Amino acid sequence: MSKKNIAVVYGGYSSEEVVSRRSAEGICSFLDAERYNIYPLYLGREHWVLRVGTSEYPVNKADFSAEVDGKTLHFDCAYITIHGTPGEDGLLQGYLKMLNIPHTTCDVLPAALTFNKFACNHYLKGFGFRVAQSVLLHKGTAYELQDIATTTGFPCFVKPNAGGSSFGITKVKAMEQLEAAIQKAFLESSEVVVEQFIEGTEVTCGLFKAGGKITILPLTEVISANEFFDFEAKYTPEKVEEITPARISQELTSEIQQSTASIYELLGCKGIVRIDYIISDNKPFLLEVNTTPGMTPTSFIPQQIAAAGLQIKDVFSQILEEAMSAS
Repeated sequence: MSKKNIAVVYGGYSSEEVVSRRSAEGICSFLDAERYNIYPLYLGREHWVLRVGTSEYPVNKADFSAEVDGKTLHFDCAYITIHGTPGEDGLLQGYLKMLNIPHTTCDVLPAALTFNKFACNHYLKGFGFRVAQSVLLHKGTAYELQDIATTTGFPCFVKPNAGGSSFGITKVKAMEQLEAAIQKAFLESSEVVVEQFIEGTEVTCGLFKAGGKITILPLTEVISANEFFDFEAKYTPEKVEEITPARISQELTSEIQQSTASIYELLGCKGIVRIDYIISDNKPFLLEVNTTPGMTPTSFIPQQIAAAGLQIKDVFSQILEEAMSAS
């Protein structure tokens, strides 16, 4: 049986390109090279290129192919690991869907909805999930700092509404810091969320669906040495302690795992998804849904797969086969 061609698509148009590059390296190491031909494919604003060894080949955007050594290379599946636009917000998914090329992440609507943190959390709030109080600001539209403060209180978090690796996020402790934090977040996104700070234990739960069955992974507890789990803490090992499984009760663990599975199904997710929570007064509050979670060897999902006693190559093979069988 001939090996399937898999494009590991990374890069993107946002500040998170550097994170995406690391995730692509991780995924290429996780995929089974005996079953698949693995091709890193960089997608940037200026150019799309396929990388084979030290060589680069332009990608034909008309059909998502590349000419390699005189032969046209087509892909059986795309593993999308772009954090930010266009791989996390549904744009790339729509393009691939029009070309009938399977991909491993959520389809257009779930990707677009989860990328918009404010819209997603308020949608899920309608189904009874607890979320923090928040305010949505639009660039170019007037806002009143006092109204924001009345809704969220202090401390609060100010962050871009679209994004995933804590670029542009600030923990604001007083009114005089609020305006500068909003302007910083607007550098990353045309929409900014100001969100109530909830003190508690941060945990994250990964899961995936294959063969009609959802596999829920163990929870990871996140303890940041910084003021909060910012970009530096996420990607500097000595700045964060990550404990898998989380040191919480079995009852609370089960509640969060079931909530995670319910959200996955409600949103119509596909592939591997990670959902973050903060536990306050023994109650979990939803933070955000990540449909293209980080995949460096030290990221949460690889940790959780190991803690579950699963083989990472087997899990990623299941993800690929599920994507290709569903197309």
